[in-house]
Amino acid sequence: MPVNVLDFWFAESIRDKKFEDLYELGKELGRGATAVVYKCIAKGTNQAWAVKILDKKVEHKTVVTEVGILLKIEHPNIVQMKEVYETLETVYIILELVTGSELFERIVSEQYYSEEQAALAVRDIISAVDYLHKHDIVHRDLKPENILYENLSQDSKLKICDFGLSTIVSNKVSLVTLCGTPGYCAPEVLKGNNYGKSCDMWSVGVIAYILLCGYEPFHSDNEPQMFKKILKGDYSFDSPWWDEISNNAKDLVRKLLVVDPAKRLTASAALKHVWVTGMANKKTHMETTVDKIKEFNARRKLKFTTDVILAVVAAAKRLPLKNMLNINLESNKQPADQEVK
Repeated sequence: MPVNVLDFWFAESIRDKKFEDLYELGKELGRGATAVVYKCIAKGTNQAWAVKILDKKVEHKTVVTEVGILLKIEHPNIVQMKEVYETLETVYIILELVTGSELFERIVSEQYYSEEQAALAVRDIISAVDYLHKHDIVHRDLKPENILYENLSQDSKLKICDFGLSTIVSNKVSLVTLCGTPGYCAPEVLKGNNYGKSCDMWSVGVIAYILLCGYEPFHSDNEPQMFKKILKGDYSFDSPWWDEISNNAKDLVRKLLVVDPAKRLTASAALKHVWVTGMANKKTHMETTVDKIKEFNARRKLKFTTDVILAVVAAAKRLPLKNMLNINLESNKQPADQEVK
């Protein structure tokens, strides 16, 4: 019986050779709701790669979007894709093997951590985001779990991974899909308003905030209360945790956690910020921040499940978000230039 070409998902996929004939499957590296990632070794070269194996019972659009984006991009701070193998039932995505730890896991394992290290991490993240945005790609799910070190060396680069929620946009298209991880979502995403590339920069602001103090800017044990805080941009530089943080670092956070996306710092502009460039960063060890990051990691692990995607969608399905918040969004809107104390 002839195979219908429509049964294959990718024009670029390799179909005349089997994954198993060219790679030796190794240990499992991670497991999610729709895929399992393994280490694999290329036969003949012994070079190590990662392979993301997906059953074609998963949503077609999500996988095609992710692969399409990975085929399009190449940047030192983004996990690279080598090739795709495909059968009628399974997709094998061969990816660069990243052997370092998560961003925050690395910090707590080091003996020394300062604003200088934090700025280097933020610069790597923004460099990747700037590249994506220049190629009309919005990641939409930037969070610590998706930011990994390339290897265990001291000078290792950070890599952004997991493009399952990413999308390619044009200047004429606005996004409206409610997606991402709640604590890192921009206000315009939570509202269900049209949004664009700047939603990623809000997420960068959240990550930068945590890197500097060790806890989330909008943390609350009550989910609706957390949404209220995000929508109003209600965060603070609490004493004593922020007392020793430089004004330049605070300035970057202020310019990223801006409720109005049009007034939020772009990736290109953020790369030129004095704190990101490393020209005015404190080099003293931030012991209190490291202790708080350890607590932050412990909370993340308690909440972590195999299905980490679309938590906001699940919340939105339970109750209409604006009714749940029960606030006047317009009257509570914080002026974009208001300084957060």
